Amino acid sequence: MKKIIHRAKTRGTAQHGWLNSSHTFSFAHYYNPERMGFGKLRVLNDDFVEGGKGFATHSHKNMEIVSIPLAGGLEHKDSMGNIHTIRTGEVQVMSAGTGVTHSEYNMSQEEKVNFLQIWVLPKKKDIPPCYQQNLFDPKLRENKFQLPVTPKGTDASLCINQDAFFSLAHIKQSVALDYQFNAFNKSPTRGVYIFIIDGSVEINGEILHARDAIGLLQGDDISIKAINNSDILCIEVPMN
Repeated sequence: MKKIIHRAKTRGTAQHGWLNSSHTFSFAHYYNPERMGFGKLRVLNDDFVEGGKGFATHSHKNMEIVSIPLAGGLEHKDSMGNIHTIRTGEVQVMSAGTGVTHSEYNMSQEEKVNFLQIWVLPKKKDIPPCYQQNLFDPKLRENKFQLPVTPKGTDASLCINQDAFFSLAHIKQSVALDYQFNAFNKSPTRGVYIFIIDGSVEINGEILHARDAIGLLQGDDISIKAINNSDILCIEVPMN
């Protein structure tokens, strides 16, 4: 299996005073021709937003946008009339489709908010835009995979307009999990991009630490063993 390893320190960075962002893939002023995405996964930003600050109203079109708060609360307002706050433990999916505008602000005046901003290229273009969010019990991901985002939005998961699966897992020290590719796919080639949120893990012989990531293609077994208590995000996508 071909492996792609992205160390945390190799990510692009953007510091705007109110925003400190690390870009796994090319984004905004960070451009790396070897970091244009992983299959249909296009953006994975690790954003820290200062208290009371945020992203003013801006537009998106034909992109699947997934937000996962890791600390704090983020207020979301959009042109569909949604006004919601997403907090740690929740996941948000917005299908931009034919076009949507939105803003995102840190609800706290004192504490930073940290969230993962993830973009996936859509399966179908120009669909009506839509918005979803849900709270996912962290106890249901202890030493197993929890599916907050799936193509069909079944079993309380949120629906994404792509043959993509997002899995979260909290793995206790020395526990090992095997990642199995999901059967829902018609793509001849699929891959999984595993982002280490916290802790340290060994994946197919590679040691990865917080904010490191590894991309693996479908075909071989994927073994994940926690060196210490660890939180991981797996993003399975078509590669073409």
